[in-house]
Amino acid sequence: MSQQHNADATVNLGRHQRTCSVCAHQQREEIESAFIGWRSPATIAEEYGLADRSSVYRHANALGLFPKRQRNIRAALERIIEKAGEVDVTASAVVAAVQAYAKINAAGEWIDRTETVSLNDLFERMSTQELEAYAQTGALPGWFKGTVGATEGDGREDNC
Repeated sequence: MSQQHNADATVNLGRHQRTCSVCAHQQREEIESAFIGWRSPATIAEEYGLADRSSVYRHANALGLFPKRQRNIRAALERIIEKAGEVDVTASAVVAAVQAYAKINAAGEWIDRTETVSLNDLFERMSTQELEAYAQTGALPGWFKGTVGATEGDGREDNC
């Protein structure tokens, strides 16, 4: 039987609560928090003396904990980032986890951040001396490059 939750299945909540070992557990809230925090259901079952991981999955499905867990993807990424120094992982895996973490907001939504810079506004900020230097030599002031980032000439050798 698949451990995946079935969003279309209707659960009789009264029956579930009468037969569920998680609902009857004294540490039910901690179990639910651990699940939402992306702890392994097998580890949760072992730690709290439950029959097996399927009881955690059944409870999570019946009480609608999967959407809460999915919105809490940052917790899973935090666990990966924390373990980076303790396990053999590639640098690219850690960087990817950090990048993903930075793009997920508190509501668990993926946000692609973009930045635009108006070159016209930057040229308007230039002093008369900076504009004259640019007109004569093509040299941009240091603050301009720092604001815009790499410019066309940055990758070329000086003697080309």
